Amino acid sequence: MMAAVRRSLRHTLAVAHKEFLQLRRDRLTLGMIVGIPLIQLTIFGYAINTDVRHMRTAVLDLARTERSRALVAAAVQSQVVDIVAAAESPEQVEGWLREGRVLIGILIPPDFGRRAVRGEQTPAQLLVDGSDPVVQSAAAALATLTMPGMPVVSQARAYRAGEPPPATFEVRTFYNPERRSVVFVVPGLLAIILTMTMVLFTAIAVVRERERGTLELLITTPVKTPELMAGKIIPYIAIGAVQIALILTLGRVVFGVPIRGSLVELYAGGILFVAANLAIGLLISTFARTQFQAAQLTFFFFLPSILLTGFMFPFDGMPRPAQMIGNVLPAAHFLRIARGIVLRGAHLWELRGELVPLALFFAIAFGLVLVRFRKRLD
Repeated sequence: MMAAVRRSLRHTLAVAHKEFLQLRRDRLTLGMIVGIPLIQLTIFGYAINTDVRHMRTAVLDLARTERSRALVAAAVQSQVVDIVAAAESPEQVEGWLREGRVLIGILIPPDFGRRAVRGEQTPAQLLVDGSDPVVQSAAAALATLTMPGMPVVSQARAYRAGEPPPATFEVRTFYNPERRSVVFVVPGLLAIILTMTMVLFTAIAVVRERERGTLELLITTPVKTPELMAGKIIPYIAIGAVQIALILTLGRVVFGVPIRGSLVELYAGGILFVAANLAIGLLISTFARTQFQAAQLTFFFFLPSILLTGFMFPFDGMPRPAQMIGNVLPAAHFLRIARGIVLRGAHLWELRGELVPLALFFAIAFGLVLVRFRKRLD
């Protein structure tokens, strides 16, 4: 009995020793063992911030008085907003909101001083991009903003009446006044689902051919490397177009998500985004030797695409270094395109600043694929 137990234990330890040796030779897996916890800890502990601050804000000050400037200064001191532009008309502020250039607009009317002295309700306005409910909540915190020495409201009169003090700002919410989270999430899923599927499919496709030996057939053909890589991409572009249609249809029918912009323009931006993800998938396939390694590297790319692009957490609330990393990822730019077109009715030309990074990412990634890929077994 004891001999059988010892023999079984030796067999188990022999298999475990073999696995340790295999892990030691698999440098990619060793890197993932250390890299994934470090990346997750860094992202969640440092980059993710649910306390939204420093939202891009435009100001239209029609009063241009000491009181109006003091109000803007108080809003900046709250650290909820950062003034990035001065508008000349309400229409310009609304246009910047539609383009995604700003998230909040502060409108101060010409008679602001008189209304403030009288203690009238909401002497100024906040125009808010309400597509993100978190931004709405942060902007609502500014509604009751008061300043030392400025008699915007009569606090004592409000307390005697048993009512809260009147708000300094009237909040006007655009694009999602019902504050439905699904309206914000569904367009973002276009970027996240396409990132996951396109990168994974293409990364595994080439590796699978190498494992099965079918890559040998391609080596004997006159097909050149650029032609081979382009041929790998084209079918998945069609798959990406089908996925876009499926997500939009389900979002509209099941969740009632409005589609305010042009579907043609959305598809134009979507195809460029799909191509960028397919290029990174092909690049991963040049590093991976097995399908499992390809899946590992895909997850390594997918995780920051979820957390650092504005899909789950407001992009403006992230530290500057995290924003710089997020802006390198294609998902960050297509998120703005998708939400801009679907929710705000923006035109692709108004969002052209997001197309340039996508095109550059595709060109660089595809160029690296051509450099690394060799039409040979080794």
